[in-house]
Amino acid sequence: MSELLYDFGSGRADPYTFPTQALKRAAEKAIDKLADALADYPGGLGHLGMRQSMARRESDREGIPVDPDHIVLTNGSMQAVTLTAQALQEAPGDTVILEEYSYPGTLAAYRSLKLDMQGIPLDEHGMRLDALEDRLVKLEQEGRRPKFIYAISTYQNPSGFVMPKTNRLALIELAARYEIPVVEDNCYADVHYEGPVEPALYALSDDPNQIYLCSLSKILGPGVRLGYLLARPPMLERIVASRHDAGSNTLAAAIVAEFYEDGIWDHATYTNTALKIKRDLTLEKLAEELTDICVWSKPVGGLFIWVRIPDDIDRKKLYELAESRGVKYLPGISFHYANKNVPYLRLAFGHLNETQIGEGIPVLARCIRETRTSNERPDFTALF
Repeated sequence: MSELLYDFGSGRADPYTFPTQALKRAAEKAIDKLADALADYPGGLGHLGMRQSMARRESDREGIPVDPDHIVLTNGSMQAVTLTAQALQEAPGDTVILEEYSYPGTLAAYRSLKLDMQGIPLDEHGMRLDALEDRLVKLEQEGRRPKFIYAISTYQNPSGFVMPKTNRLALIELAARYEIPVVEDNCYADVHYEGPVEPALYALSDDPNQIYLCSLSKILGPGVRLGYLLARPPMLERIVASRHDAGSNTLAAAIVAEFYEDGIWDHATYTNTALKIKRDLTLEKLAEELTDICVWSKPVGGLFIWVRIPDDIDRKKLYELAESRGVKYLPGISFHYANKNVPYLRLAFGHLNETQIGEGIPVLARCIRETRTSNERPDFTALF
């Protein structure tokens, strides 16, 4: 296997902005304050200081009061994904709704739970609500009411699209009409570059069937392994009852709470400035190299660019050729709910440096051109 030189595969934050010294200081303060807490289990909700910090994060962004006692700390947002699914699932084969292309970790979790995933097509506004309504009607006729709808409505992974407020309200209304809980995964919410910040679903509805997931992986670091879910009673108790790990990491939570004592926004602004430069460079290099044969998303937040490649590419050969030249990306099949081998790939730009981006995109572009089986201009002009 060739040396990995240009890793566009992993969706990680910028390592060059990791606040090493600030976290050291926070750790000293947190450990001094913990006293007997480390000798006890944190319980189902987790460290109060961290829950208060994340409640402030949500309240600041959404403009509504958020109760820290409605927040459950988890081992990354993936534990929240799994906990929620386990709480809402009644039996293997239960139906769930999600976007046709979605986060691979969620897809893997749902497959392991043997959920019947129903993928809804995307457009530039995220999940297509006309297609969702059609699917719900069909499922209702078959006597199959979904246990929940899972949606990444802000900086959708992998497409980067943002669902506008009007669509969010329509989604809430549609889910309420069919009495289906909505699980909103908002772990990219604060990786924001420009444009309006659309409200989270829970901020638009006080229905306890609105469940919200978020993370520290994208604004701080995935190795911190801290995420959380936000749910109102009685849904809150239902989810906590499915938890069997005695709570999340008290030490990590206390350190992060100390680090964010004055809020998340100063550090988020700092990291987002660096990420925006990398996003812009990735888009610039794609435009230089592939405008004639590919199209891609232009995300206003998040860590990913979704690229549609020509249908005539041998996708297995492309992946192997790119790998042999030191380039890694995630192919479209990784994101398709039904494992369909689709002509897409996702580029993650957050943890590469600018030299790697500037050199890596041209290498990938040459691989794309060399694995085509024709010289015809592709007949598509949009992502979907």
